[in-house]
Amino acid sequence: LIFLFSYSTLMASEEAKYNIVKKSDIYEIRYYSDRLIVQVPNKGDNNSFRKLFKYISGENKNSEKIAMTVPVTQTKKDGKMLMQFYLPSKFNKETTPVPTNPELEIITIPEGFFAVIKFSGRSSDRNFEKHNKILKQKLSEDNISIKGDAIRATYNSPFTLPPLRRNEAMFNIDWKN
Repeated sequence: LIFLFSYSTLMASEEAKYNIVKKSDIYEIRYYSDRLIVQVPNKGDNNSFRKLFKYISGENKNSEKIAMTVPVTQTKKDGKMLMQFYLPSKFNKETTPVPTNPELEIITIPEGFFAVIKFSGRSSDRNFEKHNKILKQKLSEDNISIKGDAIRATYNSPFTLPPLRRNEAMFNIDWKN
């Protein structure tokens, strides 16, 4: 049990950096600067994760191993589900290894403000939707405009016990300090 807990907390070496600009009893608003990611269409099976994992394991034009970061995100864009791995901050557009899999795409997520609600347990559709709705309702009550679809963020390996897992539902928002 100790091994599994240690493994899950040591799995990723870097987390996407952010600043908390507001915190309520339900959610927090974070400012993220530009973030470089690798993404692939998510067809609802484990193949999306495998494709991204192969990329960071050296299946790229440099055969370079890339450290795992957190979170792993899933979002919808143009009606298509995507799974995304954040790339370590040491990379930029010019130094990022080019994927050998043509389904993978390297993009920059532009800076912005995101409203986030944290939850533990499994990152099931049901658990995510429950927290997504809570966040959406609270943002509406607080007159905060949402820009785009909900983002599912997971931080732990599948070996982490559900009560110890960190998951988040996020929305890009229109925020004025």
